[in-house]
Amino acid sequence: MLAALLRSPKPIDENPLILTDIPKPLPRDHEVRVQVRVCGMCHTDLHIAEGDIHLPKLPVVPGHQIVGVVEGLGREARRFKEGDRVGVAWLHRACGKCRYCRDGNENLCEAAEFTGLQADGGYGEFATVDEAFAYSLPSDFSDRQAAPLLCAGVIGYRALRLSEIRRGGRLGLFGFGASAHIVIQIARYWDCEVCVFTRSRDHQEHAREMGAAWVGRAEDSPPERLQAAIIFAPAGELVPDALRVLERGGTVVLAGITMTPIPEIDYARLLYHERKIRSVANATRRDAEELLALAGEIPLRTEVEIFLLAQINHALQKLKRSGIRGAGVVEVTPAAHQ
Repeated sequence: MLAALLRSPKPIDENPLILTDIPKPLPRDHEVRVQVRVCGMCHTDLHIAEGDIHLPKLPVVPGHQIVGVVEGLGREARRFKEGDRVGVAWLHRACGKCRYCRDGNENLCEAAEFTGLQADGGYGEFATVDEAFAYSLPSDFSDRQAAPLLCAGVIGYRALRLSEIRRGGRLGLFGFGASAHIVIQIARYWDCEVCVFTRSRDHQEHAREMGAAWVGRAEDSPPERLQAAIIFAPAGELVPDALRVLERGGTVVLAGITMTPIPEIDYARLLYHERKIRSVANATRRDAEELLALAGEIPLRTEVEIFLLAQINHALQKLKRSGIRGAGVVEVTPAAHQ
């Protein structure tokens, strides 16, 4: 099968992903093999390609927002049948036995494996996944529209929950890429007033089109203080900016898997009065199931830019430069129904 293989991480401008013919994976007992139609793009794929996070497996096929059809079944797989459309997300497997899993926090499982990191992902024609970690997708979403829901949507939804924003509250979004353009739709569905902080003029205009009440840069101040803020950009220097515009008792959520160093924080001016900073670490299956149900209820509409698998390095280069409006989606097996 054809796949974009990472043998050695390097700057994305050096085209580290190489189209390679590799063996078709065999599903284990409780796994399904998915013929990948499309795979959404994520900043985590960029971090993997450039080696910004530890890589437990090399070579590896990145990509973890997979939409495809079940093409093969392991001997004990019963949940899906061949031909079913499914989604595969970042969380590839959790142990199910540790205290984190028992407490409903499988995203923190120390034995967890992740799609496109420990297991080959969606930038290839086939991928395998435990049937318990695959998802049925809303039928009214095309393949292309559904793909960004599986990470940009799920992580954004978890970040929104952890922010403790209430219906009708004032929410700030720092950065306006794939995840933020989904989160703003959920927040507005909850009657929240959303302020967007981004330096990109194109992203500022996009935020206005999607109903942002106020748009500016990180150093600017919105008309009123916020009850919560989510930082999507992996830039630690944004944390003081977010705290500066936060009300007492508010929460700043860090939604990225990596973050540059956070500057020294003036406790009395920025953090006192029970302001909180919390990170988002992966997501649970419950998060994904709730987000997919909400996606149909609202309904969410993802804006996507399509790339061919052969363009994967170019696509990630464009992602790094904030050049994609909405979400990037890689078309792995082109089909008219997508």
